[in-house]
Amino acid sequence: MSKKLDFNQVKETHLKTLAQYVPIVARVHGGNHPEFHEVREVYDKLAKKLKDKGRGKTDLVDEFAKLRKITDNYTVPDDVCESYEAVYNLLAELDKVYES
Repeated sequence: MSKKLDFNQVKETHLKTLAQYVPIVARVHGGNHPEFHEVREVYDKLAKKLKDKGRGKTDLVDEFAKLRKITDNYTVPDDVCESYEAVYNLLAELDKVYES
């Protein structure tokens, strides 16, 4: 039986990776994918809320709703690198675990 990870466990691992990838992806792909700048803004707000709150439950409903809208439910564009894809996949996993 597999143990289901909770949001705090996923958050700890994913936020470290996202903190590295998001600025790089914005710099590399922001010209061709201006929507990624919006993704970065929402991600920055989400990360700040999580950092300020610690391990308690944080209200991220609006941030995840905005990310789903901006990214068309985390649909990865065809012309991007693996880091861009990883950002969308990590955000989607955070979103999924948050809702459960």
